[in-house]
Amino acid sequence: MKIERRRKLIKYRDVLDQPIRFNPFVFSRMFILWALLGLIGGVISGVYWVVLMYLTDFLAVYQGWLVIPVMAICGLLAGLIIYFIGDPGEMELMVNNIRFKKGKLDPKNNPSMILSSLLCVASGGSLGPEAPLVQVTGSTGSWMGKIFRLKGEELRSLSIAGMASGFTALFGAPLGGSLFSLEILHHKHAVEYYQAIIPALVASGFSYIIFAIIVQLGWGPMWNLPAYEMETFFDFGWAVLFAIMATIVGWMFIFCTKFFKTLFKKLKSPIYIKTLIGGILLGVIAYYFPLTRYFSHFEINELLEENGTLQFLGAVLIFKIIAISITVTSGWRGGFIIPLFFCGTALGLLIHSIFPSISLSLTIVSCMAAINSCVTRTPMSTTILLATLTGFTYFIPILFASLTGYFLAPRIPFIGAQMEEKEKRAIKIKKHNNK
Repeated sequence: MKIERRRKLIKYRDVLDQPIRFNPFVFSRMFILWALLGLIGGVISGVYWVVLMYLTDFLAVYQGWLVIPVMAICGLLAGLIIYFIGDPGEMELMVNNIRFKKGKLDPKNNPSMILSSLLCVASGGSLGPEAPLVQVTGSTGSWMGKIFRLKGEELRSLSIAGMASGFTALFGAPLGGSLFSLEILHHKHAVEYYQAIIPALVASGFSYIIFAIIVQLGWGPMWNLPAYEMETFFDFGWAVLFAIMATIVGWMFIFCTKFFKTLFKKLKSPIYIKTLIGGILLGVIAYYFPLTRYFSHFEINELLEENGTLQFLGAVLIFKIIAISITVTSGWRGGFIIPLFFCGTALGLLIHSIFPSISLSLTIVSCMAAINSCVTRTPMSTTILLATLTGFTYFIPILFASLTGYFLAPRIPFIGAQMEEKEKRAIKIKKHNNK
């Protein structure tokens, strides 16, 4: 026994003599920067959300035909802000800066983006706050990187971490938000920026906690879908079939957006005239179809509770697509991810009316996943986001639907900055030759 005890004492002494080493990410300067950025991103997102909800409640008082002048005036004011303070750009510009300008996002236009997007989203535009939040938090990451003299991939990673903190705060999904901030930057079969995954996860985790404290975020799914139990393996086939139908709707949205983009480009006038016209058109649509108003964060649950007819669901789907397209192309500011989920919900309810024996949750989630993946080229993060937002715990059917939308998407991505430089040059040369 004495010999055995001595052996143990020698082992313990050898262990204690060794220096304690931590993971290089922990207690390092970069880890502290990621955490600090997440805290700042959570504060920015929480304050933005509180102000947005207050302004939305204030403007929601005006109902009926008053919706038209209210949205027209808000569109005009947003356009004037962009015209005089500065154009904050759109998602395409941000993706382009991350990919081709070493991750440098300019924060000088953040005041314009915050003020204009608050007016656009709160008054009822069919775009959500995700794009404004991502731009503001991402540029905050760039600003911090410049202060601490970061360069190269460290600066790019900090900008991506800021973007992830904005995505996470809105969606309440740290993993999904982190992946989305990486996946949306590239549309090839392999994502280029996975070296930023740890910074994105750290910033997302801290941002989520702060945002949840500020807005009193509840735990659990955001949208109330019925519980789903997979009965047969044919559910995978149904998921792919519904995804194909949803991808067709995704193509419709892309072509509808291109159509309105061409119309507004032909209108040679200041941006505040375009936002005014957009506000009038959106107000008219909202007057006849109130569920198409706003960015659908709460309207998805309203649509689920409404026992709509085939004609009603079809009309809501079509006019929501038109509303998103007008909002995107007329100069209004915001993101289209949650509005696309609304389109997927409307299509899912429409399909379920025709095939009532198939699970409603499977139908809706498949349509949501396919439409978003078709437009944004983000199948992995879409799968995780929808599992979190809907409580649909079976990942595989959502993944099948997401991949279907991804691989059946148009060759030219909706977000043009997702293309390679050589692809852009080839398209420009082709257009020039056609002229």
